[in-house]
Amino acid sequence: MSSSVSYNIDHLRRLMQRLRDPESGCPWDLQQNFDSIIPHTLEEVYEVVDAIERKDWPHVQEELGDLLFQIIFYAQLGQEQGDFQWSDVVQGIVEKLLRRHPHVFPDGTLDSYPSAGFTISEAEIKANWERIKAEEKALSGTPDLSPQPPLGDTPRALPALKRAQQLQQKAAARGFDWDTLNPVIAKLKEEITELEQALAEDASQDKLAEEMGDIFFSCVNLSRFLNIDPETATRQCNLKFERRFQRMSELLEQQGKHIRDVGLPEMEQCWDQAKLEGY
Repeated sequence: MSSSVSYNIDHLRRLMQRLRDPESGCPWDLQQNFDSIIPHTLEEVYEVVDAIERKDWPHVQEELGDLLFQIIFYAQLGQEQGDFQWSDVVQGIVEKLLRRHPHVFPDGTLDSYPSAGFTISEAEIKANWERIKAEEKALSGTPDLSPQPPLGDTPRALPALKRAQQLQQKAAARGFDWDTLNPVIAKLKEEITELEQALAEDASQDKLAEEMGDIFFSCVNLSRFLNIDPETATRQCNLKFERRFQRMSELLEQQGKHIRDVGLPEMEQCWDQAKLEGY
């Protein structure tokens, strides 16, 4: 339902302040803190991704609003704690993006433009980005003298496939990588063989879980070599399985059968039919 009133970001910030008002605010919102709303933030991110992948643009708009509210919520909490203001959030991201895009903003201002005919490769853009990030870290204030992990800081809260991808990218940047695809595929086959051996030896669940983890990690590495994002590929595979399973159920129903009442051979026959139909 749309409103005749036109709202902007300042109205959303005021709404958030009202929700957190100790005297007249919402009891649920008043109970929240940085840690408690993390699960809601993650949920909103995945709902944005889901709506985009389904090309459901009205819901993309709605889900982006929900995600924006999460950011406003964090900014309000930061302000209440005296850690930072909303203006600090905006100022920081604009300054950072101006610094990291010298090929777009050569003077570091929004009104500067590259010279006519200027070109730059994707590899050069990436190299500049990493160089500028390193310079920012060096100039960020008091240096951190504590030992740094060899692969740097890779957030542990990332989805496992995405974190594996980032760890492998950092290892490759330090020279720990294969030059060609064949050893990558051979490594995946080796990990599958090790799982088969563990199964034959009636290994413990912990050992089987370890071997499965090695297989997943090797699959991510293969995806990296093929320039395929493993998280995206897995989501798309999930959607394909969902569509095909739905079609298999429909085909069974057309035969007067229910999926709960048939055996695997009949399901596989309908599954193959659904696959032929492009599901």
